[in-house]
This record gives sequence, structure tokens and C-alpha cells, in this order.
Amino acid sequence: MPEWPVMKAAELLVRCLENEGVQYIFGLPGEENIDILDTLLASPVQFISTRHEQAAAFMADVYGRLTGRAGVCLATLGPGATNLITGVADANMDRSPVVAISGQSTTNRKHKETHQYLDLENLFQPISKYCIEVGVPETVPEVVRKAFALAQREKPGVSFIGFPENIAKSEVANRGPLRVPKPLPSVPPEAKIAQASEIISQAKYPLIMAGNGVIRSRATDNLLRFAEKLNIPVVSTFMAKGVVPFSHPLWLGAVGLRARDYISCGFDRADVIICVGYDMVEYHPNYWHPTRDRQIIHIDSSWAETDEYYGVICSVIGDIGTGLDAIAARTVPREGVLSAGLWQTIMNEMCEYSADDSFPLKPQRLCWELQRAFEPNAIVICDVGAHKMWMARMYHPERPNTCIISNGFAAMGIGLPGAIAAKLAFPDRPCVAVTGDGGFMMNCQEIETAMRLGVPVVIVIWNDGGYGLIEWHQLRHFGRPSHVYFGNPDFVKFAESFGAKGYRVEAADELRPILNEALECGTVAVVDVPVDYSENMKLTEKLGKLVCPV
Repeated sequence: MPEWPVMKAAELLVRCLENEGVQYIFGLPGEENIDILDTLLASPVQFISTRHEQAAAFMADVYGRLTGRAGVCLATLGPGATNLITGVADANMDRSPVVAISGQSTTNRKHKETHQYLDLENLFQPISKYCIEVGVPETVPEVVRKAFALAQREKPGVSFIGFPENIAKSEVANRGPLRVPKPLPSVPPEAKIAQASEIISQAKYPLIMAGNGVIRSRATDNLLRFAEKLNIPVVSTFMAKGVVPFSHPLWLGAVGLRARDYISCGFDRADVIICVGYDMVEYHPNYWHPTRDRQIIHIDSSWAETDEYYGVICSVIGDIGTGLDAIAARTVPREGVLSAGLWQTIMNEMCEYSADDSFPLKPQRLCWELQRAFEPNAIVICDVGAHKMWMARMYHPERPNTCIISNGFAAMGIGLPGAIAAKLAFPDRPCVAVTGDGGFMMNCQEIETAMRLGVPVVIVIWNDGGYGLIEWHQLRHFGRPSHVYFGNPDFVKFAESFGAKGYRVEAADELRPILNEALECGTVAVVDVPVDYSENMKLTEKLGKLVCPV
């Protein structure tokens, strides 16, 4: 028998994380994870100390979604672990690969009431794919390898590891981390490819509905070839924005507003809807398929959820890119387009507000200016609120993973932490948090984290002094707001108190120059933009009277 080196289980855990290619761990120090933190001093893995565990989980969430590699977050037991929950749940429902690790009390205290102890396995089990507490130190390599494998496997999600304090300190023989295999793409069954090809060939008005699974599987080029060869227009969910360039004539826009919009006209006319990488958490089918009478083809790496509004007649399960290429190779292209007027209608609506000088700014003008200020490769992390609905509807990226929208769990507060994670993952690209004042204040403390790390992100705050999306719903249902207004600090002085740059927009024509300066300033920049959300109800009224273009 060989003599294996002996080390603490905490050190073995870190070696296993190194083996998985982990670059960053986001989290907070605590008494029960100090052995891990001490080991990290001699590790190439960088620990990013955040100001709140929720922010750490959001950072791991966005890092995982952008890179496809599991983001890692770390907390201590009790309140540290519970603070992870919102970010962990967001990652799990947005299908972002994350490994969350928490310290835990010593195993000899679990049988009785004891300080800060919670049953973390049962707490995290409903919001994770895999949930385990390390019981003996020898299992660390297997636990870590399984956690990463399951977190990164389709559909991605969260693995949670509880790491008791006494286990972390235990000595264990290091027999080496387990090998990380390269996954092989699974080829969809030939019979299903033939069935899908026949249905599409006979369709009069097919429509492609693209979900975030296309981006996760790196199949955007395959999807574009598929659409171009067969001449089929494409819509996407909010979470798949950029899957087809906005400038492409087959692009019809993103769906997600729970109201009739221009894109609804495409669904109205379609007889076959080809759902590619689509997940119901992104946008439920009862909004886009209320009639339940269209033929649906499901092309994905995993089986569809059962739902009365999602009556799949053909499932092509396997590698998405391989499936699309195989179907396109044997399908008869169609002539004409679903609705040639839709793309131009969307463009006309964007241009309509390009010179609107009213102040506070209308959301349409704000989206227009953001679209033109950011480079095509800039990464925009959109927080949750009324601004998200406008960005999802009117901000049109040219590339995938350049407009990140949380629409599975849709948790407020993701914008700033997400932008920091994006900049760490892609330091050479502009990274911007687009957020409401409500969402910004939920994790605004992370400005200090960004300043400490020297991570220059831009934070654009849509400032209306209230929870704008909730007010929008209240006005639609009751005709009056209720308990949605609040006060804000002076955002310019707030930014400057951290040593960051602060800008306040005081006229519509000031926005673009300020954005350009913020992007070039080389440090964290906060841009305070007053917004006129009276446009929300005007949009509701407009969509209620929508007539489809020819």
C-alpha cells in the first residue's frame, strides 16, 4: 500500500476545489469555516470576501451562468447559511451551476439544542439538486466531485455541502482528488429527428421559441444555422436574449410580459412551435399557448415538464446543437416569413423615443440610450423590477449572455453582485448593473467589495422612489398604489462615500455623455437616473389595443 500524505480535511476540500478548476470562492468568514479560509491562503483559489452572504450567492449564481462552470460560495453555519438561501434558490431556478458550502457545528452537538445549529440538509434540500453533509473526512473527494458533476449537468443547479467544524479539522489521508471526466454529447434518437423533420416540413407557419438552454449548451450558432436554412423566425424568453442577433431579420423579439405584445402575433399565426432549450420557469406556456391547439416540438437535453399548456407531440432529447443540425439536414425549407412586419414594428417603436427629451426620462428613451452606449460585448446584469420589464422588451443585444435577466426565481438585489462576478469572469469586457432603486439598496453594500477588489463596474439606477413593478400591478388590479413608496439617499454622495464615482442625470440629453464617462472612469461608477414610470400603464393600455402588423 502506498503511503498517502496526511492533511486536514479542510485542506483536502480545497485541493478538490482546485482540481475542479475553481477560480473564486465568494463568501464571508465565520468561526466554523476558518480552517478552509486558512488553507486558502496557500491556494491559487481566490477568496472574495463579500459584505453579505446573499451577495456571495448571487455572485456565484451569475459566475456560473456566464461561464458554465460552477460558481462557489461559502458561509458559516446558522445565520450565515440562511443568508445564502435567496441567492441559492435563484441559481437553482435560473439553472445556474453553483456549489454552496457552509460550515456546520460539530457532529457531537447535533443530537441536542445547541448554539446556531440548524438542520442545513433539510433546509437546502428543496432548493438544490444535491444536498449532503460530510459525515467522515474520507468522503470529501467523492462528495466534491459529485457536487460539481450534478451542479453542472443539465439542467444545471445548486449542490450544497455542509462541512462540520470537527470534520474540517480531522486528519485524513489524501489519496488525491477524483478525475474530472469530459462529458460526451448525447446524440438524439434518429427516429425522433425524422419525426421532427416531417412535422416541420409540413408546417405552414412554424415558429422557434428559444430558451436559455440554447445558450447553456453553446448551441447558438447551430440555432441560427437552423433558422436560416429553414427560414423560420425566432423568439426567445427573457433569459435567452441575444440567442439570435437583434439585427437579424428572422428575430422577432423576447417574450415574458404577461400581456399581449407584438410577439404574440407570431404565436397566434404559428401552427408548429419548435421549443429549443426552453424551460417553463422562464415563461409559462399558458401565456403564449392559451389555446392548447398548436403542435409543439421539444428540442432539449432533458425531458419537458408535464403541463396541460405544453402538449409536446415530438421530443428530441440529446445534445441540442447536434439535434438542430440533424433536423435541418433533412427538413424541407419553407418560403416566406411568418410576419415580415414584426421586426420593423419593433425597430420603429425603439426609434420613436430616441429624441424624447422629457424628464424624468421615459423608460423607452433610457433603453435606447443604454443600447447605444454599451459595446456589443458588454455584459448587462439586469436586476428585478419595472426596469426589468422595459429592458427585456426594448433592450436588444446582439450576442448571447450579454443581457443577464433572472426570470426563474427573479430575486431583487442580484444586479450589483452579479456585475462584480461578471467583471471577475471577464475582466476585459464592460460590465454594468441595471437596477431599480429598490433592488440596488438591497445589496448596495457590495460597492465596498468592488472598490476593495478594484473591479470597475457601472451601476445604472432607475430612480422612481418606489417599488415600480408592484405599483404597476396595483394600478392594473385596483387602480391605486399601496405601500410602495420610500425615500432614497443621495446616490451621488453615497457612491462617493465609498470612494466611487457618482453621477446624477438632470436632463435627457445628459444621459449618454454621463454613461460614456462612467464607462471610461476606471472605477466603480453609480449613475442616478430619474425615470417616469407613468409609461407603465400607458404600455398596458397600448398592448390591450394591439393590432397585429401584416
